[in-house]
Amino acid sequence: MKLELGDVQTTALIPLAIKANETLRESPRIKDYKAVEIINALNIDTTQYDKFMSHEGVVARTIMLDKQLKNIIKKHPDTTVVNIGAGFDNRFSRVDNGKISWFDIDLPDSIEARKKAFDDQERVTMIASDALTNAWCGEVIKNVKQKKSKPVFIAEGLFMYFTMDQIQTFMEVLKNNFPKGGTLIAEQNCKLMQKNEKHHDTVKNTNAHFMSGTESAQEIADLVDGISVIDERSFNEEMKKHSIRGKLFALLLPKVNNRWATFEW
Repeated sequence: MKLELGDVQTTALIPLAIKANETLRESPRIKDYKAVEIINALNIDTTQYDKFMSHEGVVARTIMLDKQLKNIIKKHPDTTVVNIGAGFDNRFSRVDNGKISWFDIDLPDSIEARKKAFDDQERVTMIASDALTNAWCGEVIKNVKQKKSKPVFIAEGLFMYFTMDQIQTFMEVLKNNFPKGGTLIAEQNCKLMQKNEKHHDTVKNTNAHFMSGTESAQEIADLVDGISVIDERSFNEEMKKHSIRGKLFALLLPKVNNRWATFEW
């Protein structure tokens, strides 16, 4: 498999490598055999993409988001889930209940690469589009109109590569195109991490840059009228369960780790 990805899109190799390597451990906390398959097909050295803190962070955020999505789907089994900045994410296979509709949205080069790695699946649609435009919304809107529940949008590993202006644009796209309401679960980066990106253990090995950070998800909610923060949880909640370093990080730097924030409108 040959890939040609942009600077930011290349960061998708970080969670891919970590999920593949975690899957191959003796007692994996998450399993993603598609990630193993893709890494083997790419025949790349994962060393630069899989360092301890990033590894633990990706595992933690995966466990946390999978659990949250499964709970939402249990309450709303016919819902529509829209994965913004999908990369090589294989979450659909882990949370599918046989009824949900799923959309994977990403830039054209990423979707082209994704289509090489993933076969067509029933109830899964891949759309090549810039998330900051309305172009991807039409097909999703048609699907949502057939459902009784509000759509759920997820943005994993995305907002830190957006400026605050771009995040505002994205939130406006959601609010304007889905006026009857929805839920967004988005990963949050802190300002300190943005300022010290050169010290990030894996992103520093790419050409991507952190473009924003927040101390609270309320900073994002305040960008667009009618957006509310429902919940915000640090990855520390999960990371501290698995290692001494994770416990120390949570104790000494409680506000530095990334967080999951849930928004509604």
